[in-house]
Amino acid sequence: MTDNPVFERIKQDISANDVVLFMKGTPVFPQCGFSAAVVQALSHLGVKFKGINVLEDPGLRDGIKQFSSWPTIPQLYVKGEFVGGCDIVREMFQTGELQELLHSHGVDAQPVG
Repeated sequence: MTDNPVFERIKQDISANDVVLFMKGTPVFPQCGFSAAVVQALSHLGVKFKGINVLEDPGLRDGIKQFSSWPTIPQLYVKGEFVGGCDIVREMFQTGELQELLHSHGVDAQPVG
């Protein structure tokens, strides 16, 4: 069985960048409220991240769901590790867990508040 080229691209993106958000739209112009909420949380923490617009590539849009076994977008990865989608990230942000996770993985994040 040959490796899936979409999976290879995903692996490359999440290994080359500390924080990656597979999202609908771009960090500057999110195309859905869920993507916008995750961008807002990351931006509030001052986290540098790579936003990948799945709307530009239907193969990637389907592939990321298969790759993570997670049915929805956005999807956040930190240091190659799948963190979750919008609800999980939003809850982690509100409780301070997201900031702790970022720090524990060596990613700079500003204090909340």
